Amino acid sequence: MLQVLACGAVVFPGLFFAFRRILPCVFKHWNDADVVLVSERLVSSIHAVMATTAGAIVVASCRDNVVNGRHWLATYFVIWYGGPYMTYDIIAMYLSHFHRFRVKGHEDYKQHSLRTINSFIRREFLLVLHHIALLTVLLPVTLFFRRDQGDFFIGCLFLTELSTPFVSLGKILIQLSLQNCWLHKANGGMVLLTFFMCRIALFPYMYWVYGRHYGIPLYSVPFHLPLSTNLGNVCILAPQVYWFVLLCRKGFRLYRRSRGDGGRGDA
Repeated sequence: MLQVLACGAVVFPGLFFAFRRILPCVFKHWNDADVVLVSERLVSSIHAVMATTAGAIVVASCRDNVVNGRHWLATYFVIWYGGPYMTYDIIAMYLSHFHRFRVKGHEDYKQHSLRTINSFIRREFLLVLHHIALLTVLLPVTLFFRRDQGDFFIGCLFLTELSTPFVSLGKILIQLSLQNCWLHKANGGMVLLTFFMCRIALFPYMYWVYGRHYGIPLYSVPFHLPLSTNLGNVCILAPQVYWFVLLCRKGFRLYRRSRGDGGRGDA
């Protein structure tokens, strides 16, 4: 019974429901779209902290043998929290999309329909595809196809969530109209740093660690791995690079805007 209550299929929707009830009591001027957005971001941050912690534990436990080292969290976190969270998050993202357009007065968003679902998928196609890919690729690989090997690398993939709390905090600060404060600017720097380190640089690092284990140079590692492994890594890495470029562009625009404001203030 305790395992069922602790399962992500109960924890994450439960937290989302709780935040949707608590936040309007604190921020009485927020509309439904504001509440759903912040609730989704808070739950995402909680999951990210859990995943990062689990990843750090697995990586630390298996670093002496990155291929055959074992830790139970590598499998059970995916079963109990990773898979359920990805499923929940698709629904939560849809609800955020629905309430955002409903508040704006769009006629099609008076109630849920296939039209609203199709609109959500079109607008958030890459994110939805990312979640579905993790459910259909990472979950089966973790459970069935890796032959009890590679817990270290599964732990590394958990670490990709380190940037999520900073991304969520940025959106929450904007929601609180604090986008011009020093905290938002410092958080933007942390978003870029953690996103690059844990979602992009992490992949060549994993190849390097694998090569060191077998005593082969980094450039030879892709030829030492199955084609499916390389393709899977490319599929995970490609959207991360795309999102990082978008983050850099956004950061550069904000930097230019702040410099412009500063120049006018000095004048």
